[in-house]
Amino acid sequence: MFIFIGIAVVLGGVLTGFVLEGGQILALNQPMELLIIGGAAVGALLISTPLNVIKAILGQLKGVALGGGFAKKDYLELLVMMFEVFNVARKDGLIGLENHVEHPEQSEIFKRYPRFLKNKHAVAFFVDTMRVIISGAVQPHDLEDLMDNDIDAMHEEEMLPSQALGTTADSLPGLGIVAAVLGVVITMAAIDGPPEEIGHKIAAALVGTFLGVLGCYGFVGPLSNSLKHRVAENKQYINCMKHALLSFNKGVAGVIAVEFARRTLFADVRPGFTELENACNAAKKR
Repeated sequence: MFIFIGIAVVLGGVLTGFVLEGGQILALNQPMELLIIGGAAVGALLISTPLNVIKAILGQLKGVALGGGFAKKDYLELLVMMFEVFNVARKDGLIGLENHVEHPEQSEIFKRYPRFLKNKHAVAFFVDTMRVIISGAVQPHDLEDLMDNDIDAMHEEEMLPSQALGTTADSLPGLGIVAAVLGVVITMAAIDGPPEEIGHKIAAALVGTFLGVLGCYGFVGPLSNSLKHRVAENKQYINCMKHALLSFNKGVAGVIAVEFARRTLFADVRPGFTELENACNAAKKR
């Protein structure tokens, strides 16, 4: 939602200022300039970017446009879910978790937390780490290294779309110059025409530069940064699980393990101590 508001503000501010300075809106209507810049940008993206990253760009843009991200209720759900899992281990032993981690989509615990279950990366990270803990073959410091490696690989992969989009944004001013130069070529070919026609062609060429710069700093560049923020949110979500799992593996009680995880969250999404305690107590009664 905020992306569309931002686009409207950018266009509104630029166009309103242009009109108030005496500019004619129709002078900016240069579809051929837009075709040159847009086509070259998309082509350059296809040349420089693997297909899987292009698909990831579309997926992340869709997620940002739909206004995803994690709210306090999502983290509260995650913390309570982990508390339930740790509580099962306390009562039934680690062996009691095998069915849950081997078939998470069928687990009665995970089914109660649909937002978590929908996050395939988070589910894979949690159950794979629990498998290692259940095996009992890894020391706590080694488990932390293992999770850090997983998080780093995941983060690097999720950053590729933002980096590709950022490179495309950086190329737009140059592509705008390409469009402007082509406009100048057309103008020079008609240099013996009437002054009005020459002026129109020069204006069209300059619009190419304008569109390239505006596309870079007004739209594509900010979209790249928006993807970075989304990836950072995903990393915090995974990092929250990491601290709970690490504490649990050290033998800490479930309620304290999730408290370790709660303390890693930013203030705007961190549930309160009492709020988490009440939610965990409610989960015990199920």
